[in-house]
Amino acid sequence: MPPAASKLLFGTAGVPDSTPQTSSIAAAAHIHKLGLDALEVEFVRGVKIGPDSARELRAKAESLGIALSVHAPYYINLNSAEPGKRLQSQDHLLRSARMAREMGARSAVFHAGYYHAATPGETYDAIKKELAQVLSILKSERNPVRLRIETMGKPSQFGSLDEVLTLCQELDGLAPCLDFSHLFARDNGKANSYLDFHRVLSKVEKRLGREALKDVHIHISGIEYNQKGEIRHLNLPETSYRYDEWIEAVRDLRVEGMVICESPAREDDARMLKGLYQNYSRKS
Repeated sequence: MPPAASKLLFGTAGVPDSTPQTSSIAAAAHIHKLGLDALEVEFVRGVKIGPDSARELRAKAESLGIALSVHAPYYINLNSAEPGKRLQSQDHLLRSARMAREMGARSAVFHAGYYHAATPGETYDAIKKELAQVLSILKSERNPVRLRIETMGKPSQFGSLDEVLTLCQELDGLAPCLDFSHLFARDNGKANSYLDFHRVLSKVEKRLGREALKDVHIHISGIEYNQKGEIRHLNLPETSYRYDEWIEAVRDLRVEGMVICESPAREDDARMLKGLYQNYSRKS
């Protein structure tokens, strides 16, 4: 398994639109050509890659120095009222982590679920119980892939910053995926300044330790939202999101790890962010 990154790596969620062929192997080569560093393989509609293809992707990515992560299927719901759906959700996570291991990816990102009619406390307990079982199985398999629970963009979804950080404190082997655009939308655009970004990262360090900032996994994009939270992703320059101040905050706190861009023009925004980061780093 590749070691943790010693700097910020920038990449895309899924195959960039400008890739000549729509495959993860072609995407890894194209990411390298674009001067980017990372690729998040999307299992959004199911884990459809086999072990042979996963190992082929691993060899390609390693030869190019491209770091990989995966995103588990979107329809995971660890708080479903139906036991069968909770078991299916566990299976999606396990299959995602197993294929991530085959392709040499360090992290498997996932959405945990919805509150539905349950209270936040009841939802927390239910999701914690399901995740504990998944983590126990991965530990018994000696699977080193880190499950990363994502902060979510709608108040109806489990995944506030505090919920994510508390679960990561209580479950060994669980880490956060800090989706800053989701945090922005969930808070109706209030968390949008250098101080806000610094405060989020400082809370992560306080709750999970300095090592958490030396191995982050971040999602970012422009985002449209309303009082119910996230509506859709947008390109960063088309929004009011202060990504230049976000770059300053991650630089000042010496954050290391992987930044995955989820904008529609994800390769363009990822390259822009990497350029800003490099320019700020040279000034420091």
